[in-house]
Amino acid sequence: MFHDGTEEVVEERFEISSRFRQLMERRILRLEFDAARDELAARDLKNPDHIRRHMRLVASQLEEANRMKRFLDRSRTRIPLSKE
Repeated sequence: MFHDGTEEVVEERFEISSRFRQLMERRILRLEFDAARDELAARDLKNPDHIRRHMRLVASQLEEANRMKRFLDRSRTRIPLSKE
């Protein structure tokens, strides 16, 4: 803890495989695409409750994509050992 009462945030670094990184990147793209499509679809809804729930779905898709991006930002890709 610092003298001003705040705490130092220690970010843990993760090492992931390139295959796992690619899967996460594809999932992020799919979530963002689905969120954009669902946001457009909400324009056709008439019931305010349906619109509200649909926009909550969009928000959760975008939050999940952002959470995964933050994870990838804190990760590094493991370099496979060469077979000799």
